Amino acid sequence: QLQLVESGGGLVQPGGSLRLSCAASGFSADINVIGWFRQAPGKGREGVSCISRSGRSPNYADSVKGRFTMSGDNDKNTVYLQMNNLKPEDTAVYYCAARRTRWSTSWNCLPTSYDNWGQGTQVTVSS
Repeated sequence: QLQLVESGGGLVQPGGSLRLSCAASGFSADINVIGWFRQAPGKGREGVSCISRSGRSPNYADSVKGRFTMSGDNDKNTVYLQMNNLKPEDTAVYYCAARRTRWSTSWNCLPTSYDNWGQGTQVTVSS
């Protein structure tokens, strides 16, 4: 059974940085895409970034382009989300998730297309 565990969340001031990690265990060979998602209070879950196991360029939500960078380390079965220039509107619970559906030419970070989810890590951006 695939398990995903997020870490690295916390409280940071506006303009600051955080790096989230998502460690996968019981890794399934049929997992093709890993994504980062977030859910702010009173809002739906939205895709932030996602990456294919084959190493294609990640997808990013418009709201984070130029500020967030997603990367992966296949040897460690871990993906990262480097978040720079954080804003108060980035405050949310951040989740990583995995899916079997293959990478496509369209948006790959649709939450409903993902099969396995971590428990989430809180990111709070506040002065």
